[in-house]
Amino acid sequence: MISFECDYNNGAHPDVLLHLVETNSEQTLTYGFDRFSDSARKKIAEACGVDANDVHLLTGGTQTNATVIDAMLRSYEGVVCPATAHINVHEAGAIEASGHKVIGLPHKDGKLDAATLDHYMRVFEHDESRDHIAQPGMVYISYPTEMGTLYSADEIANIYATCQRHGLQLFVDGARLGYALAADSTIDLPFLAQHTDAFYIGGTKVGALCGEAVVFTHGNTPRCFFTIIKRHGALLAKGRLTGVQFDALFTHGLYLRISRHAIDMAMQLRKILVEAGLRLHVESPTNQQFVVLPNELMHRLEQQVLFTHWEPFDDTHTVCRFVTSWATTYEELEILREILREATA
Repeated sequence: MISFECDYNNGAHPDVLLHLVETNSEQTLTYGFDRFSDSARKKIAEACGVDANDVHLLTGGTQTNATVIDAMLRSYEGVVCPATAHINVHEAGAIEASGHKVIGLPHKDGKLDAATLDHYMRVFEHDESRDHIAQPGMVYISYPTEMGTLYSADEIANIYATCQRHGLQLFVDGARLGYALAADSTIDLPFLAQHTDAFYIGGTKVGALCGEAVVFTHGNTPRCFFTIIKRHGALLAKGRLTGVQFDALFTHGLYLRISRHAIDMAMQLRKILVEAGLRLHVESPTNQQFVVLPNELMHRLEQQVLFTHWEPFDDTHTVCRFVTSWATTYEELEILREILREATA
């Protein structure tokens, strides 16, 4: 059985594990005040062009989204997002649980358009009963999107300009950020720092055992953010766990190097799927590839391959997701090629 089910079904990259082992016997301060976390924050800050005091290490994506959104919004504010957004679909109401309404808007292949956002806000601002409505305070997007698609630099810049025009903050979910950066050289960490109010650099899905690095971009870390992290049950006593891992990921360009490998594997994967006569559901340049499978073929494949059943396409076909990662091998791709060759013969 080979797996293309997700990008966090392996442990950690060997360099990350090595750094954990080599530092294991050292005693450090707790709660993220250790030297490894300090080093990681400085390296990330330098890569982004921000102050190290505005970099914060958490452990998981949903936890990070819930903590950051709650910290940045007032109690009566909600968060606007594309309807497919992770916070709207796959986080079990975590944002609403902290008292903030999630406001899903129409999208195109997972992307929110600045014009759609502007129209929504103009309608809201001219609504005479708007005081009876959850007040939009933030826009949330993912880079890459849930559909593996990418915003262009202009699209992000336009969304950010629209946010500023309407008094909204822009927060970018970067759970798979490494794979987006590796797929599009026109956007880098400094660009995101200049065109968002906060974003996070995903580690869990990009070579770490766990961990996400939150970056506030304009010296705007919310007041008492450490306390807010603690209040959300998100503060690790052994904060070094995330610190050591991000220290390794941001040494010698490891984060981007392993992300580029995943993209190379994804492009080979896409070629294999197309050569097998299968239809791609969206054009994704990232490590998530969505393909329309006849249900009969899908059931045969899943006897030998792990992948995700995403959504029904019609009565006889299903959209399925195949995902590569830093750990995907050429050998796994060749096995998939042979399985598809036999299944479609």
